[in-house]
Amino acid sequence: KERIGIVASNKSEKTITVIIQIRYQHPKYEKTLIKTKRYMAHDNDNQCNPGDLVLIEECAPFSKKKKWCLKEII
Repeated sequence: KERIGIVASNKSEKTITVIIQIRYQHPKYEKTLIKTKRYMAHDNDNQCNPGDLVLIEECAPFSKKKKWCLKEII
């Protein structure tokens, strides 16, 4: 799996927090809603900064919450 999102935080060593927003329409009321999900991703070189647009991919788990790797900065 691959996801595109925006870096929210890079305060942890070799770890970034990526925010991904999904827009969808409510089935009954037809209002457009935004669902936000946060992923912890492995950044081996500490090259990302907050606000960067990145592509992350699923990989083997590094820890309890970190199951994604940085593929590239877009």
